[in-house]
Amino acid sequence: MKKIHINVSSPYDVIIERGSINNCGQLISQVLSTKKAAIITDDIVDPLYSNTVLTSLQNSGFETYKFVFPNGESSKCSSTLNKIYDFLCENQITRRDVIIALGGGVVGDISGFAAATFLRGVDFIQIPTTLLAQIDSSVGGKTAIDIHGGKNLVGAFKQPALVLCDSETLNTLSAEILSDGMAEAIKYGMIRDKQLFNQIATHNITNVAEIIDYIVSTCIDIKRSVVEHDEFDNGERMILNFGHTIGHAVEGYYNYKKYTHGSAVAAGMCYITEKASDTSVYSELCKCVMAYNLPVTVPANISQLLPYCTKDKKRENNNINYVFCPEIGKSIIHKTTVSEFFNMMEGD
Repeated sequence: MKKIHINVSSPYDVIIERGSINNCGQLISQVLSTKKAAIITDDIVDPLYSNTVLTSLQNSGFETYKFVFPNGESSKCSSTLNKIYDFLCENQITRRDVIIALGGGVVGDISGFAAATFLRGVDFIQIPTTLLAQIDSSVGGKTAIDIHGGKNLVGAFKQPALVLCDSETLNTLSAEILSDGMAEAIKYGMIRDKQLFNQIATHNITNVAEIIDYIVSTCIDIKRSVVEHDEFDNGERMILNFGHTIGHAVEGYYNYKKYTHGSAVAAGMCYITEKASDTSVYSELCKCVMAYNLPVTVPANISQLLPYCTKDKKRENNNINYVFCPEIGKSIIHKTTVSEFFNMMEGD
């Protein structure tokens, strides 16, 4: 077992251990005194892991309830959120109970937002089952839903009481979803850890399982450091948005259907690196991205994508913050006007 302590306003631990999902009831009991749990998951994860989690919780004395919604980004919306609220009401979940997110980033985001807002706050546990969720979205306390105006525009900071990362759950991922998570892993190497990037770059999608435990623990520790310095995303934490300004634009342009979040971020990292970094950095990044079956570009013209950037949370009045890496392992947050950003991205 490896335990990473996240020292923020509501401190908690991330437990990284193979097989920990089988023992989640006991691990949660060590953190919380409640014996009533509401599990929220999607229809892909449900048949894979719900029974395991329910059995472990029940063996530890929990009264359990389960809500399942259709998988995919399109479910991360107010309609699903309201159904979750109704489910919590119907099963008389109180402020002394716990909501457990079992699944990937969409499950974690919407469950966390429900936990932050239902009864003005209910304890929340993350059991992430995708690589992207384990290394990124389950840690740090960001929760949100999408609205018509853009991605993650309605949300709250809600730190979990515990995060359980069982890398054995990654064995059931499709190649596409594994690639999706590797985009975020590449991001962490680019912004903060050249050794991590080099380890990833010397592997590919067919053999990355050899270093997956190293990737998970290293990425979480990087995020721990960043979040502890800037819990509420007012400064340094913005480096975690490398690739996301254009990435979110790609997702929005294609209505969240053609590209996964990771695929869009991979393309976003390459777009910004081509314009803001040395050719050698761009070349190494593209080579690494392609080794994990991720896109370097998308068919849409950059001028078609840029209007979606104005809906990004990183915009401040007529300015926009974007992140670039002058070299692998180092990142810079740069503020510029929206028009200057557009001119840079559209320039030769």
